[in-house]
Amino acid sequence: MLYLAVPILSAIAFVFSMLGMGGSQLYIPVLFWCGLDFKTQAIPLGMLLNVVNSSSATVTYARKRLVVWRAALPFGVTMVLFAPLGTIVNISLPTKPVIIVFAAFTATAAVLMLSGWRPKKGGLSPRATLLLGLAGGAALGFFAGLIGRGGGSFVVPLLYIAGLRSKNAAATSAVAVTFSGSASFVSHLATAAEPDPLLWISAVAVVLLASQLGSRLMAAKFKSRSVKLVFGCVLLGIAALLIVKDVLIG
Repeated sequence: MLYLAVPILSAIAFVFSMLGMGGSQLYIPVLFWCGLDFKTQAIPLGMLLNVVNSSSATVTYARKRLVVWRAALPFGVTMVLFAPLGTIVNISLPTKPVIIVFAAFTATAAVLMLSGWRPKKGGLSPRATLLLGLAGGAALGFFAGLIGRGGGSFVVPLLYIAGLRSKNAAATSAVAVTFSGSASFVSHLATAAEPDPLLWISAVAVVLLASQLGSRLMAAKFKSRSVKLVFGCVLLGIAALLIVKDVLIG
């Protein structure tokens, strides 16, 4: 069954690298459906591929000067710092309503992108960009830790609604996702992972190649309108997946 995963992993990496997302929400179930043990193989390998995809895309976007570093670094660092805080804080907070809010937020951003609506004219001021990175990363990191879900899917819509251009939102998100994904991967590697060296190296090679192709295509060839179309469709899919998997079925 694992040979079937190759084209699927490639497709996920190709598309998600264009969006500044890692793709772990799809890597993990695909690997599990292909026969890998969920806790010891699918989750840690999925998180590793998540980091490989986002970090590879980050290199491409940094070279093209698409990353808004003033937002990206504070976003990534605060997500890493506040996610453990969210897991520690003992709050009786129902998970499903929070996920519904996140899904609605993601769907709203998708609709805005598909409609061509532009949240702001011109770029954010340096101070506003820094505050966006600090506040946005802290909030998403905290709630991701609190409800046990990754916050990467919400970085792009938050950046877009705040006023970043679609290409800059994807590039900046890739940096933040690399930070948060790396922390998650290390924690899983240290606790439950049982690495299969040949499988892991092969999967990393496939994802790395597809990520480079996707990120370079987005940076060099895609116009703003095309980027928004891809963003909008994928974000709508993520919102629907959140509702079905975590609310209706979960």
